[in-house]
Amino acid sequence: MNMQVEYGASISPAQRGRIGSDIRSFAARLQRATGHPVSVTQSGGNFLVLLLSEDERRASGPRLSALVPGIPASDVAALTDLAPQNYCTVFAYSRGNGSSYVRAVALIRSELPNRLMLSCIHEELAQGMGPANDSPTVRPSIFNDDEEFALLTYHDELLLRILYDPRLHPGMHEAEARPIVLQIARELLAGQSV
Repeated sequence: MNMQVEYGASISPAQRGRIGSDIRSFAARLQRATGHPVSVTQSGGNFLVLLLSEDERRASGPRLSALVPGIPASDVAALTDLAPQNYCTVFAYSRGNGSSYVRAVALIRSELPNRLMLSCIHEELAQGMGPANDSPTVRPSIFNDDEEFALLTYHDELLLRILYDPRLHPGMHEAEARPIVLQIARELLAGQSV
């Protein structure tokens, strides 16, 4: 996963430095958690991270279409017309009818205070890696829309480690994956010191 970060013109060099550092640090954490290569690149990334002001976001349609060939018009509209109560979002894409994500686009409002922006970085970049849906039963986790947890938890790291375990592969049916997931979870729990 190569994360390509694009900043709107409204973001100062100092802000870019802080945000870039947060993203690079979190990308390294995602790599450690998943065992999957995750890096931040200047161009050619398959995970686009946009940090835009309100006006920049509304005008971003042509840029989105250029950066993400084949992006559905409905997704461009959802990103450019992001509801005011949504601080950030991510869209992930598979190739054809495939089950593996090959491209993602995260959008984060640049007007957010630092802590809220860091929370968006954690949630959207982690969700762009695969755990696509939030669930009220997942705790303690940022993959729960109760917003109790702002940053990736150790539990979330375990979920990512399970998801990226080589014994699992995209497209598996639940009946096939469940015993493997339970075995991986047992192994992870056995490896913890109590």
